[in-house]
Amino acid sequence: MESESKQVKQKLGVLDILKEAVTFYVSNINFIIFTFLNSLPFFFVMLYFEILFQQTIVETPEIFSLLPFNERNHAYELDVIYDYGTNIPSRSFRKNYLPDKSFSKDYLPVLILLGFIYLVPLHVLELCSAVVTMDSASKLYSEENNMSVMDMFKRSIDISIMKGTFITSLYMLFWSTCLLIAFPWMAGNCYVLFRDLGYYIFFAVICFLVFVKLLKVYLEWSAIWNMSFVISVVDGIYGIGALRVSYYLSRGNQKRGLLVMLVFFALGLCLRLSCVSLGCYKGGYGIFVQIGLLAVLNTLKWLSCMIYFSDCKERKMQKKVDEESGKDLAK
Repeated sequence: MESESKQVKQKLGVLDILKEAVTFYVSNINFIIFTFLNSLPFFFVMLYFEILFQQTIVETPEIFSLLPFNERNHAYELDVIYDYGTNIPSRSFRKNYLPDKSFSKDYLPVLILLGFIYLVPLHVLELCSAVVTMDSASKLYSEENNMSVMDMFKRSIDISIMKGTFITSLYMLFWSTCLLIAFPWMAGNCYVLFRDLGYYIFFAVICFLVFVKLLKVYLEWSAIWNMSFVISVVDGIYGIGALRVSYYLSRGNQKRGLLVMLVFFALGLCLRLSCVSLGCYKGGYGIFVQIGLLAVLNTLKWLSCMIYFSDCKERKMQKKVDEESGKDLAK
């Protein structure tokens, strides 16, 4: 019994989860077509968002320099030079830098628009796409049968599941947004704290350490949030209840969940950085390729979360059976 328990605990590693998700995705052409079709609205909104987001990323140094605590570095300086013969002041201007743009007029509306797109249309469309994708994937994964694309659409549209999962997604969105806001808030505070002291190396070290810590917390919690989303779709448990079940199943598996989330975070980051460096946001087919790959990564992420949830659930059930068997033997 003990050897069987150990075998179950070692059933799926991180690479096993990723491999199974990729195998499941590529082995069913109907599922690929289905995910492509239901991701089209999300794709086009994501396309506009990414173009605007990448332009903002490129202009981040300029945006940062136009923040209120840096405004004093962008002005005309007036030097008063006295004519020693007449003692009459004569004015001469020395131009340091006069920005053509202002933060409040040019960049603040763009940042507000990005926040609105991320929180409302992008979130809702990603929610709908994820629900129908995971609902169909769970049926295919458990029943091990092939459904047509039309059957997938007919069997995946469930308003009750959509409403309940939306409640769970609001909790996910709230906590993830709070953590995402913490990154620029941390960087801004560190900059204001150390810029006048001139300790730029110390500033860089502190920012790096805090960033790593925040990223670790974000990825660990992302695994719990995403599993709660899967629980809402598969088991019909919503809101706080889904988060509690997810937290219970994640105990002892935090490292595994963190590594799975880290893989998709790193792939998405590399894809965006390469696209920014190549200037894909300026036009051409590069941005379409990037969004297409991001959509595929998003699907693989949800499949991995579904497989991760199934494995964690199976381990907990097996552990419970082993404990009950041990109690019976003790009696």
